[in-house]
Amino acid sequence: MFSRDLTKVLKQYAKFPVVALLGPRQSGKTTLVQNTFPKHKFLSLDNETTRSFALEDPEGFLLTHENEHGIILDEFQYAPKLTTYIKLEADKKKRPGYFILTGSENFLVNKAITESLAGRVGILNLLPLSNKELLENKIMPNSVDDLIFNGCYPRLYEENFLPTELYPSYIASYIQRDVAQLVNPQNTTTFKRFVQLCAGRIGQLCNVNALAAATGISAPTAREWLSILQASYIIFLLEPHFQNFNKRLVKSQKLYFFDTGIACSLLRIDSAQSLSNSHFHGPLFENLIISDFYKQYCNLGNRPSLYFWRDVGEAHEVDCILDQGVKNYPVEIKSGKKVASDSFKGLDYWNKLSGSKPSDSYLIYGGDEKQIRKHGNVVGWKDSSNLIEKL
Repeated sequence: MFSRDLTKVLKQYAKFPVVALLGPRQSGKTTLVQNTFPKHKFLSLDNETTRSFALEDPEGFLLTHENEHGIILDEFQYAPKLTTYIKLEADKKKRPGYFILTGSENFLVNKAITESLAGRVGILNLLPLSNKELLENKIMPNSVDDLIFNGCYPRLYEENFLPTELYPSYIASYIQRDVAQLVNPQNTTTFKRFVQLCAGRIGQLCNVNALAAATGISAPTAREWLSILQASYIIFLLEPHFQNFNKRLVKSQKLYFFDTGIACSLLRIDSAQSLSNSHFHGPLFENLIISDFYKQYCNLGNRPSLYFWRDVGEAHEVDCILDQGVKNYPVEIKSGKKVASDSFKGLDYWNKLSGSKPSDSYLIYGGDEKQIRKHGNVVGWKDSSNLIEKL
């Protein structure tokens, strides 16, 4: 098992009667909860017999598996009706950390479930390995292009899979198992095409109408499919930052994938070498850094506070704004291994508008050397792996 940065926070969250650990399939949720709570009884709702019992007789199911330590309910999205009975048990017996729920779909987006567990559940997200975790476990690939191409799923590093072996089967099984339950089976081929088109728009404004037209589906269907991809931790949408400084701002969200290995597979990039020659290299590098920021927030037990900033008329942009409440930190992301003289243009403009200090600005690039410049801090891609914690 790889050491995971979320372990400490997960133990702290066991003061809640219910702990929900959410994240994509194969991100390491099951391994983490079993190792963190070894005395809990483990029950997988992916098992048909276990699931049937839980759905047909929820009260009897919980009574049958009653024990002094607690219960891990793996793949909880298959039996969300259990929440009503879990609520009653939690209120009646008041046992901290008794119920540990894992899910590869964000079942808590369901309003009824959220309301039934309100005040009783601590929610955490476990995503694929962060750059910091790769470094700590001494499995960081040799180059940033290797990292982008490999992606960060633990299984790839545990079992020595090639990305070209792991990710096509991952995508196929995701569509067959998860999406087929939510989308008309006749549309699964079209859905895969939709996901591929999303990969081609990494780092771009998410134009739902254009996506729908390119896929041959309606705009409402495209919105529904984007929601499915978000709920199952395949993509996330970055919101525009609200500070306008008397400027008209872009209101659309930007589209990113949680894992660049999956994105490369969808884009049919078959090696790190072909990635380096691809016009997707820059957007995928940007995706790598922004998704890692997302993981850093999650691993600290914090809600991700990531945005981008772009005005409408003059088309000035900052790739990422880290909103820490009392202070905002603008971040520009460049894939090159050298820092060009015009790389700070967006940061300079934003700092002038906001009255922020250049010392609170960051330029993350594809090289390794740290630099302190009059325009801001230059940070290599590896050294950005604990930036959120340092702010």
